[in-house]
Amino acid sequence: MSKWTVHDRYGNEIYMTQERWDYILRYHDELGGLLDELLDTLRKGRRRQEPANPSKYKYYRRCDALPLEYNTIVVVVKFATRLRPDGIFASNNFVITAWGTYIPREG
Repeated sequence: MSKWTVHDRYGNEIYMTQERWDYILRYHDELGGLLDELLDTLRKGRRRQEPANPSKYKYYRRCDALPLEYNTIVVVVKFATRLRPDGIFASNNFVITAWGTYIPREG
């Protein structure tokens, strides 16, 4: 199974599995063909922490390749840790879902 790993602008490693990408495309077909743009949203986008669940962040980035009724990709990431076999805790930050949305330009 495929897995993509990137680092966000803060140095955090984040991964997305093929299973998650398939899920995203099943429910958000506006992202079809935009895998690279989704990964760039993680690499370069702004992020906001979820107030109700501080371990989740939403990443946002404008994307002109989306269908006309959308202009921004939103990606939800869960930040977690896991215990490795050697007994050391390691980051385990992964994509939960993503979608296209329209956010009006400021100014």
